[in-house]
Amino acid sequence: MYGTITQYMGTAYTGAGISHKYDKLIASASQTLFLKCPPTNAISNVLSETASHYLKRGYDVDRFMDPVQSDKTDAIFVKGPNLLILQASHPVALEPADIGGKHKVISFYDVYDEAKLREQNGIIVEKLEESRVALGKALKSLAEAKNIHDDWEKVNIKRMVWELHENKIASLKEELFGTIKLNKDAAVSHRLIGSLTSGGAHDFIPSITKHLDRRILIKGLPGTGKSTLMKALGAEAEQRGFDVLYGWCGLDPAGVDLVLFPELSVCVLDSTNPHAYDVEHPGDELLDLVHMCEEDAGAEAEIGPIREAYAEKMLDATGYMQAYAQAENSMKITMDSAIIHPVFDSKSKVLFELI
Repeated sequence: MYGTITQYMGTAYTGAGISHKYDKLIASASQTLFLKCPPTNAISNVLSETASHYLKRGYDVDRFMDPVQSDKTDAIFVKGPNLLILQASHPVALEPADIGGKHKVISFYDVYDEAKLREQNGIIVEKLEESRVALGKALKSLAEAKNIHDDWEKVNIKRMVWELHENKIASLKEELFGTIKLNKDAAVSHRLIGSLTSGGAHDFIPSITKHLDRRILIKGLPGTGKSTLMKALGAEAEQRGFDVLYGWCGLDPAGVDLVLFPELSVCVLDSTNPHAYDVEHPGDELLDLVHMCEEDAGAEAEIGPIREAYAEKMLDATGYMQAYAQAENSMKITMDSAIIHPVFDSKSKVLFELI
């Protein structure tokens, strides 16, 4: 019987820089293989093949995608043996801390034809600089967008009826957990559910939630306590010994956009833009926080320009991400043209023999 695959975002380009949860994954893994390499698409291909190899052997696999090219794989986590294999050089450098123990490194820096690289050096350097500049502009626009979004939240925070919000959290705790307290420690995991990409905001909520019996879809305005509600439910679950998966936001790395309780087959998620979802399946239901926000003509007038400024900054960030993606992909194609494939394939074989 084949295993199942669930897709997440590997890294996210946010208003606070490049975000990831690989540190928590590395801490939870029984074995981690760090693949060190220059920018390349070849590692994505072999990671996808490795995921398929273990799926066919019945293992469930988490697959972590590249936000620049959301069809490319940056890492895989094989459940059961808890094996993590990740591209550990780009866009963030990740270093092993347990060499000789749980951590192993495979370097692919020596699989290139040096003569071909010298011939292409001018193009590589040019594209590296283009990608650096474009990424810097994208992250600057995202930081500005987050600041504007913070202002949007402040307007709504002032007009929220927080007593209603607190009552809703209490009723959900009672409904979901009752008086149950499990005789075990909660297993807590952290994932990124989406990011800004070259094609705009992209998330993997359908993949993450496809096997659940129940999805509670929150509808609410910025600043109306969506993330606060989910964090409170997660904390309650942890205290009672229920396993929890936190799905973190792709714009604000401190914000939770999804919390999932696998033992209950339930998740609660922010279903507003940029990941707007409505009732689609049996077991889906809406949780409306909008009515907890008092109507205020003055606040609405204040929000109008904020909303427009936010949309403009996100549009700028998307344009810069497109330029970044084009430069990155061009550089990777150039680098990959110099790969000595028999050497690369020989090194890659070890990935299929780890379990």
